[in-house]
Amino acid sequence: MEVKAEAKYQRISPLKVNYIAKEIRGKQVDEALNILKFTNKKGAKLLFDVLKSAIANAENNNNLNRENLYVKKAYANDAPTMKRWRPKAKGAAYPILKRSSHIGVLIENIED
Repeated sequence: MEVKAEAKYQRISPLKVNYIAKEIRGKQVDEALNILKFTNKKGAKLLFDVLKSAIANAENNNNLNRENLYVKKAYANDAPTMKRWRPKAKGAAYPILKRSSHIGVLIENIED
């Protein structure tokens, strides 16, 4: 059975989170939590919180055993981008794109 958790509108670029999400795909949940705990990045902290939420959803809502869970999918999709303008020389304006992301984790039971 698949269980999902998602954090929406997080103020971090999806590219930065996907580098970390690639490390935990296919790993057992306890191993993935360990990897995220010792990764010194902002995206790792956000993924850690989403993964803990997915594990809690699996244990409380679906009565699944934590030892049998693994990370099937971890991703960061584009969310709305804030657009700002920075003044440049000769009256020009330069765009600043402040990206945000929707971070999600999908875990599944090993026996399925």
